[in-house]
Amino acid sequence: MPNALPISRRQVLAAGLATAALSGSSLVLAQKAARTLRIGHQKGWLSILKARGTLEKRLAPLGVGISWTEFNAGPVQLEALNVGAIDFGDVGEAPPIFAQAAGAPLVYAGATVPRPQLEAIIVPKGSSIKTIADLKGKKIAFNKGSNVQYFLVKLLEKHGLKYGDVQSIFLPPPDARAAFQKGAVDAWIIWDPFLASAQKTLDAQILADAKGIVNNRGYYFTSRDFATKNTDVLKIAIEEINAIDSWIANNKPAAATELAGVLGLDKSVTELYLSRAAYGTAPVTRDILGEQQVIADTFFDLRLIPKKLNLLHAAPVDLG
Repeated sequence: MPNALPISRRQVLAAGLATAALSGSSLVLAQKAARTLRIGHQKGWLSILKARGTLEKRLAPLGVGISWTEFNAGPVQLEALNVGAIDFGDVGEAPPIFAQAAGAPLVYAGATVPRPQLEAIIVPKGSSIKTIADLKGKKIAFNKGSNVQYFLVKLLEKHGLKYGDVQSIFLPPPDARAAFQKGAVDAWIIWDPFLASAQKTLDAQILADAKGIVNNRGYYFTSRDFATKNTDVLKIAIEEINAIDSWIANNKPAAATELAGVLGLDKSVTELYLSRAAYGTAPVTRDILGEQQVIADTFFDLRLIPKKLNLLHAAPVDLG
């Protein structure tokens, strides 16, 4: 059975905290504030929020400062939460399940609308793989413990295959891209913007996206302790993230330019990414927790996590 959260504490320091760059203004503000919101983030929406400084302005009257730490993947952020290094972060559907199974004190703080077209399984141009059935016995690269792992399970299930019918090759996105490019794997299941980049720069072909298979929501998480003491801060954070969502939805050309700078990608890649995104972030409801419960139950049945979970144990502290 794989580890529930395959990231060591040493890796957290190496991959996230030690390489993070706190902006001088944010650090000073955090040091002087009565309370501090320590945000872990991946390059994307939260990077734009950081650059705008609007969250700092909203929280300043409450005596709340902010520090920012950049990470390369959701599971690493969740381990940082588990060791008390951050208070808030962004992640896909599956990593919180593995984190909860590993005993992390996480609480869901917010969720995006479904975004199924932002993840897909891709094959090289000219591949002999034309249908999902053709994947049987093939090598498929993906990031272990990520949202695409659940997508793969449900995609195979829909087409009469089992998770064990394919060869799972666990690789983080940069390594998976290299393996895909060299032909060392037959397919790659990945999310945007890596997906759009592979389409634009490697001429990768989409075999299937997640539409009609899984919702692929994005999630924002916090710790039980922080949520209990800072419901006002979390409410404002989700409001400001939703404001960024709304701005991007209504200003896609400008957003594509800004996001290209954040991600270090060509604008054509971010334009493709934003063209198929869905926008909107709100607090987590019982129905959304129900969606996560299905994922948790699926992973337990596959013995990917060691115990059954009750998602209400990770519910927002103010859930009605």
